[in-house]
Amino acid sequence: MMQKKWLATGTLIVSVTVLFFACKHELPFPAGIIPVAEVANPGSSGKTCSADTVYFANEIQPLLNSSCAMTGCHDAITHKEGINLSTYLGTLKIVSPGKPSSSKLYSTIVQSGSNRMPPPPSPAMTTAQIAKIQKWITQGAINNVCDQCDTTNFKFSTAIKPLMDNKCVGCHNSASLGGNIDLSGYAGIKSAAVSGKLYGSVNWSNGISAMPKGGVKMPACEIQQIKKWIDAGTPNN
Repeated sequence: MMQKKWLATGTLIVSVTVLFFACKHELPFPAGIIPVAEVANPGSSGKTCSADTVYFANEIQPLLNSSCAMTGCHDAITHKEGINLSTYLGTLKIVSPGKPSSSKLYSTIVQSGSNRMPPPPSPAMTTAQIAKIQKWITQGAINNVCDQCDTTNFKFSTAIKPLMDNKCVGCHNSASLGGNIDLSGYAGIKSAAVSGKLYGSVNWSNGISAMPKGGVKMPACEIQQIKKWIDAGTPNN
């Protein structure tokens, strides 16, 4: 009887020990934080967006991919200075949730000159983009996602230009002509659209370089917005 009791206790100890060592390297996720794998393709979460909330998967990660997590900088391969901004956990290493002023991510994007990120000659983040990152950090730097896309809105000013600014311009601007394409203004975006490269790249069509480079494919809804705008004649509206 005593032997059976010892065996049961020993089994319990071993089980707990195995569980402890199996999990001790896993980072805990605070309430509301979703593991990275669960937000691979924002736009299909089933959660409606709130105008008062900044969403990492929808807004922050695409912006970082376009402006910081690029080849030679802070992508998964280069991870300059040991920083990989192509994932949530990598980004969290230089963020103090709730404290923008204590976050390296925020302090570097607001600097001027050679110390700022993205570094010159790449354009600095806009005031609106900086404010978005600041608000996200203030709200707890949560790895959240929501459904924000509306296919009935495919105006250039309210749908297409914001998509290009947040997901493409970091690599395709006058100072960094990725693929010899400038998507920072209407003329360049229209040219890429008319040539078929814009839709082909975001749709990941065969024979065309998939965009956003190194990121996840745009949600189907956003691709549809771009297609509708192109089908409408690429108006500057």
